[in-house]
Formats: sequence, structure tokens, C-alpha cells
Amino acid sequence: MADLVEIRWHGRGGQGAKTAALLLADVAFKTGKFVQGFPEYGPERMGAPITAYNRISSSQIRVHSNIYDPDYVVVVDEGLLETVDVTQGLKESGAIVVNTSKTPAEIAEKLNGYSGEIYTIDARKVSVACLGKYFPNTPMLAAIVKVSQVMDKETFLKEMEHSFSHKFASKPEVIEGNMNALKMAFDAVK
Repeated sequence: MADLVEIRWHGRGGQGAKTAALLLADVAFKTGKFVQGFPEYGPERMGAPITAYNRISSSQIRVHSNIYDPDYVVVVDEGLLETVDVTQGLKESGAIVVNTSKTPAEIAEKLNGYSGEIYTIDARKVSVACLGKYFPNTPMLAAIVKVSQVMDKETFLKEMEHSFSHKFASKPEVIEGNMNALKMAFDAVK
């Protein structure tokens, strides 16, 4: 499957990596893609490392396993760089996106010699500015869409607004903040 894109998410319980992976699968599906979005848990507790996955393709996906050689990796918590080999299996032709206030050059030394593309985004800064609290998953979702180009920005924003309208039907006041976080994140990726 030449057009298959595989993404692996690394985060901690409660940071929304699983939710972001499922949202990405949902909006990609709405654009006519074949998708998979699923988490893998270790000890199920707040703060424990978790991994989530996405597969996105324009043709049927027949593989049903974890992703061992991803095209892209998203690191929602920079602290995981010290304890988890987030670049394991990551294709050199792909990229990694890390939530940090540091530059890609500063992060490179923590990536076990990975020589592919490195992107950073300060998801804390984006989410606090737009949402008033630290929710890293929304900015990280926009960042991986921009880096991977699994869909164009306008389609992504339109589908996310529909998704947020359903997800936050009882709290419509949070929709605007989340949409602003997505838009700001597209510009904040370094």
C-alpha cells in the first residue's frame, strides 16, 4: 500500500494522545479515507506512558497490528524522550513531532541518532493561550496533520469543527478555543 501513512503517538495517560489519535481517524474517515485509530496501554493510570496509533490510506487497510515502523511519531510529553525510545522503527523518510519549547536542533541530541526530519511545537503555549489550560492534544493533532499532510488544512479545520460540535454539544463555549488552538498550532510548528 504505497499511500498508507502510519503514525505512532507517545504520551502519558490523561494528556489526550489516545483522543487525538481517535479524532484524527474520525476526520480522515469523513474525507473518504480508510483509517485505523487505536491505543495501547501499559498500566492504566494517570501519567503512565501510553502509545496510540493511526493508519490512514485511500485504499482498504488489511493489516491489524501495532505499528512498528511508523512514517511519523508524535511525542506529546517531552519527558518521555528520557525513558522511551520514541524513534524505534521510525522511518528516516518520515518525521517526528515533539511537544517542547526547544528547537528541533536542541531536541535532536535526545533522539538516539535519528537523522530524519524533526519538528517541535510548544503545545503548552498554544493551549494556554487558546484554552486557558494545558491540553496538549489539540495542538499536537494540528501539528501532525501539518507535518504529515494527510489532509489539507482547510478540510481538516472544517471536519474538526464538525467533530467538536458533536463532542462538545453540551459545552459549546469550548469549541471556539479548540478551533483557535488548531489554527495557532499550524503556524507554531518549527
